[in-house]
Amino acid sequence: MRRGAVVSAVLFGLVLSGCAKGGDTSSDESSGAASTDSALRTPVSGPWRTWTASVSAQEVAGTCAATAHQVVCGTGSGGIVGRSRAGGAVTWTVPGPGKGRSDNLVVDAADERAVTGVGRVLRTANLRTGKAAWTHRLVADRAYFGIRAASGTVYALDASSRTRGDVVLTAFRASDGRALWHHAVDADPTAGIAAFGGRVYVTDGTRVTARSAASGAALATSPQGTECPELLSAGRYLVCTGSPFSAGDVFPPVRRLDPATLEPLPTARDSGRLPARGLISDDGVLMLFETSAEDPGAGDWNAYDLLHGRKLWSYSTSTREGALAGGRFVTFTPEYDRSTRGRLISIDLHAGPQGTGTAAARMSAAYSQTRGGEHPVVLAPGGDTGHVVVMARTHGSLRSLPLP
Repeated sequence: MRRGAVVSAVLFGLVLSGCAKGGDTSSDESSGAASTDSALRTPVSGPWRTWTASVSAQEVAGTCAATAHQVVCGTGSGGIVGRSRAGGAVTWTVPGPGKGRSDNLVVDAADERAVTGVGRVLRTANLRTGKAAWTHRLVADRAYFGIRAASGTVYALDASSRTRGDVVLTAFRASDGRALWHHAVDADPTAGIAAFGGRVYVTDGTRVTARSAASGAALATSPQGTECPELLSAGRYLVCTGSPFSAGDVFPPVRRLDPATLEPLPTARDSGRLPARGLISDDGVLMLFETSAEDPGAGDWNAYDLLHGRKLWSYSTSTREGALAGGRFVTFTPEYDRSTRGRLISIDLHAGPQGTGTAAARMSAAYSQTRGGEHPVVLAPGGDTGHVVVMARTHGSLRSLPLP
């Protein structure tokens, strides 16, 4: 199924109820709606610890992330749950407004905000207090897709279920939800948003547009012929890849773009297979999971040096799940290898799986949460926590364990 068909199917499948076009904004803290939220149960102090905790079916249906202070999960109903780094217990909850897709969760530790977009509702929570912060509601025929947070601003792409190509990019002030600007844009709402250096970037699949973070005014576009079905970014790096939703067997090459001019920069040649997921480290290593479009599943995590335009190393496994932590790449061992399956492996970003000494690859013990049948996801809290968190979806649970 092509990406456009995926977008249309999701939009028309949403159960939405309406209000005035342009959406409605409410500050839950000022209106008193936050009284339905649970207060912090216990203060959390000390470092990250090793623990295991069960999670609700609503959290399993959503998406989780972690900061140096806590685990945060968006629920299938659009709610937000905060969990302690000390033991995994729930410390606060923000109830959800309804039902819908919940793969949109952004956790911005710098601005103390967690943001979810489910159906037509964009909802935020204060990470420090555990209280609902503000909410935006779209009209009945629109839904939120891409979300990004940077430098005190939340960016959101929403699209119409009635008119193909009717996509709007809106910037909200993270502190109180005030709409700063909004523009109709040429963009695929599922292709990602990048924001850094005073600019925000979107792509329509064939062209990337850079806009002013302050006003939304268009500043630059990529040259004709630069295909960009998927937009990846981290730090100061901007990368175009093929879409993981593509039904074809030919994909545009990976291209690093100049953030100022959007001109293509020299980039290492990728494998030519389906790029299913990408991560970028702060020092410019692109981790790209590449698999077969005809038979997706097992594939390779390939490491590319974006600064020097060369491939560094490859690791074959059976999952697109991975994270970056402590200068290392963390993923799950392949299910087809009976001697090592069901474990986490951490690999030095530059030395690869053949590294030696302190740069050697390291494996965890086998845990129930890391088995392939649990459909596990790995989260990296960041900072100097020295831990990672694994979420098991089959039998919902979280396990915090030391970084291998």
